[in-house]
This record gives sequence, C-alpha cells and structure tokens, in this order.
Amino acid sequence: MRKPLLGAVYRPRVRECSRLSRRAVLGLTAAALPLSATTPASAATVIGGEQLARTGVQVRGASGLPGKLTARSWLIADCESGEVLASFNAHRRLPPASTLKMLFADTLLKKFDRTERYTVKDSDVADVPLGSSLVGIKPGLTYTVEQLWQGVFLRSGNDAVHVLAHMNGGIAGTVAEMQAKAEDLQALDTHVVSPDGFDHPGQISSAYDLTLFARHGLKDADFRGYCGTRTANFPAGGKKTFQIQNTDRLLTGAWGLRTYDGLIGVKNGYTSHAGNTFTGAATRGGRTLLVTVMHPATGSNAVYEQTAALLDWGFGHGRSAQAVGTLVDPLSEGGAKASPAPAKTAAQAAAGAADSGSGGPSTGRLVEGAGGTTLLLAAAGALVVRRRRRAAAAAAMAETAAMADAAEEAETSEGSAEPGGRHRR
Repeated sequence: MRKPLLGAVYRPRVRECSRLSRRAVLGLTAAALPLSATTPASAATVIGGEQLARTGVQVRGASGLPGKLTARSWLIADCESGEVLASFNAHRRLPPASTLKMLFADTLLKKFDRTERYTVKDSDVADVPLGSSLVGIKPGLTYTVEQLWQGVFLRSGNDAVHVLAHMNGGIAGTVAEMQAKAEDLQALDTHVVSPDGFDHPGQISSAYDLTLFARHGLKDADFRGYCGTRTANFPAGGKKTFQIQNTDRLLTGAWGLRTYDGLIGVKNGYTSHAGNTFTGAATRGGRTLLVTVMHPATGSNAVYEQTAALLDWGFGHGRSAQAVGTLVDPLSEGGAKASPAPAKTAAQAAAGAADSGSGGPSTGRLVEGAGGTTLLLAAAGALVVRRRRRAAAAAAMAETAAMADAAEEAETSEGSAEPGGRHRR
C-alpha cells in the first residue's frame, strides 16, 4: 500500500508523474471542445450579467487598469456588494488547480467539529495522486479536524483533502456534493472531477466561479481563519511537530514578494498543465475586494503580482468604477436564477468561442440546454452561425497547437513555472 512521503513537503523539486506531450495536450483540449458552440437553440442564460458574457476587458467609469496583465482570465469584485468592477474573459473555462479546494471547503467545512479527532488509515491516503503537494499525513497518527484543514489551506495538502473526503464517506460522494454545491452557488462554469483540484480531463472552472467560492467561504469564520493563517505546527508523531507555512506568497512574503497590506487570504493553485491560479481578498478602509487571476503567461510570481496590481487599482481608480456585472447569491440563500438573455446577446457570446483554449471558455457563460451538454445559441441566422463556427474552430485549433508547443517547451526547460519544480498544489 503506497504511503505519501513526508519528505515531499520539503523537497519542492518533485516532478509530476507523467509528461504532458504535444499529443496529450491536443487530446485534453479536444476532449473539451464539445463544450464550444455546436448546436443552435432558442434561449440562453447569463450568470452575473450580460457584460460578463463578453470576451475581452470589461470596465466602465474608471481608467488606469494595470497595463501588463497577461492572465488568460481575471476578475475583480467588491466582496460585500458583489459588484464586479472589471473583468477579462470572466467565464472562460480553465483548469483551476488547487483553487478548487475553496469549493471543497465550502462543501465540507461545517460537517465536522474542528476539535474532532481522527486516526488516519492507509486507505485514506492510498488514492492521493502521485506528484501531489502534501502536508505530510502519516497513517496511524491521530489528527484534529482543525489540523487537517490547516493542511488543506496552508500547504494545499492533497493528503489532507483525501482524509477529510474519506471521513465524509468517500471521494465519489464528496465530488458529487461539491458539484451540487457549485450548482447551488450558481457556479455553472465548474465541473468537479476530484476534490483536490489535481489535473483530470474535464475538471474546469472560471475566474467568475472561483470568486464565488471565495466570497461564500469568507462569510464563514473558520474558512476566513484558515485561509489567513501564515504558519501552524503540524503533528509529526509522538509529541513532535513540524512547522507548516502558507503557500500564499502575498500573505507570507515568500519567494521575494512583499506581503500585501490588508490581505486576508484566500487560495492559490498550481500544476504544470493548469499553470498558476490565485484568488485573493484584501481589506482597506473598511472595503474588501476579491481578485481572481488565472494562468498568467509567464513567471511563478506573476499571478501574485497581477493580483496585487488589480487590488491596487480597485482600491484606487476602481472606486469610481460602475459595475459590469455581479456575483450572484446562492440559490439556497434566496439568490435568484439568472434570467434568459436576449437572442443578440447569446449570439455575440457564442462568437467568443474563437477564444477557446484548454478546457474551453464558457463562451459568455451560457448554460447548456436540456441535455446539459450543448451550448445554447440564439437564432441569429444559419449563415452567421456557420461562419462563426468556422472561425471558432480555426482559432481553437491555432491556440491548441500553441499550447501544445508551450507545454513541450516547458517540459524540456530547466526552469519551471513554479520555483524549484513542478509539484502540484
């Protein structure tokens, strides 16, 4: 029976278990392409507002946005009001990596008392994916629920996630609960395959959805406390402990970054396939802003630098911004379902399929039809639809090839998007 190695926590040069070849990248992208525009239909639903259905930068009433934002998707919103101040491809579907752990916490955090104790079995960690980031769970040791959540939030430990998931009845049931939670939160860009965010074909989310997860989580005192904890002592056996540090660099100032004034969390993520992803929240002058940045072009610190730049903008120029959309409330808390969008909006959004990449965009955050698998297009004319499909397919193939080349280059390079290696978190 395989056991996770404690040393993996301290050896960041762990490489992922398999190589993403050009063929593999093409295959993963092709698997996601059916989510693109394929079948006309009569209605569509936009989550968060029509303007968020558009591709490109969306901002009104404010200037001065940071000039070097290389992320494939980003969003900044007011945490209290839910107003989206600015965005870029807000509903584009991309691999979320460990930022998906926010949804895991939203789903399970209240199920166990933080003082409850649990003795880990071999079977609890036998299914942790090879190459995972680990906090250092040891079968046979007893942990409090609080310590397990510290392992999830601080070290992004997939071993801690799997222990909690097995406490919850198993991986499959936990995944189903997470998907149901996403649907209640109206995070309909998200498809959950694993509870830890580790790369799996079809596991996707969006900047909009990740921001929903963070906003919902921060309403909970335990969630807020865990994601804002910098260091903690973790059991090592007997009376021994070792210190774990939060991997959120804006919180700790690691890897040459300055801590961000007022930062309160929330979660970062990285895999060599997904790239770097981060959702951060900060409070200044009584106002809390949320920022999600997904997949900057280069540099392991870029996701944090671009988050900080957007937060600076939000606390400055962004004070005059007019909302371009809103973070919707959960259905279970009285949130209203999004209303049907006009035909013109649906057709315009569908044209955004040309921007598709790995995992594909949600193309304007259109909810699939009765079958749940085909993108709804408004009746905008058969000729127009065909032309847009051809343009979308050509652009998708071009970006797919570019991604494959980038993946091969990253594999053969001595460097990595994550300093010290490609281990996943």
